[in-house]
Amino acid sequence: MTVEPYLGDTAYGPTYGPPVPNVQALVAATVRQVRRASDGREVVSTAQVITAPGLTCPPGSRVTLPDGRVTTAISTAEHTAPGLPVPACTEVSCE
Repeated sequence: MTVEPYLGDTAYGPTYGPPVPNVQALVAATVRQVRRASDGREVVSTAQVITAPGLTCPPGSRVTLPDGRVTTAISTAEHTAPGLPVPACTEVSCE
């Protein structure tokens, strides 16, 4: 998977940081309703991605999934599990 971090909007449209290639991820192509953090609207996510902790993927980032589909990050959440036998991770919900 490749992630191009969203940097902001310009007069010419959205701008992205340098691509981060070969991000190891677990991708679930399921439809879920998620709340957009920036404005609180509820939107539909068609893919959820689980990666190692620390991935820089703010909402609006361009994400190329392993099957070649290009999508946009809706929200990103860091999960920790101190004391539990599960790993910490970053979850990205995509359009």
